[in-house]
Amino acid sequence: MISKKAKYALKALKVLAREYGKGPVLISQISERENIPKKFLEAILLDLRNSGILQSQKGKGGGYMLRMPPEEVTFSKVIRIIDGPISPTLCVSLYFYGKCDDCPVEEECTLRVVMQRWRDANLGVLDNATLVDLI
Repeated sequence: MISKKAKYALKALKVLAREYGKGPVLISQISERENIPKKFLEAILLDLRNSGILQSQKGKGGGYMLRMPPEEVTFSKVIRIIDGPISPTLCVSLYFYGKCDDCPVEEECTLRVVMQRWRDANLGVLDNATLVDLI
């Protein structure tokens, strides 16, 4: 399961995708539209800004907006930013690889083969789903 934080991130990005090219959107507007607690949303948007998906504008007329077109923002990118690895085990992770402590010879692990298929099936969906799919 994805975390509530990742779900809220996708919901917030849906609002920003709908408003793409129209200028910044206030945090309070996103919070109200998607029923996301404002303080929690602030932290989420900051993570997305720091990762390069969003840009912010301060002052009157300020807020957040997408830094790139909605079709370039995949679900997998957002989930990795918010939740970390998508793969079920670190030994098959594409971006967060880690050796399993309980596996003496990784290449002989039959569980790893299934975990790779699981990862690939999930990525087949998440890499091809973009913010455009939400709007």
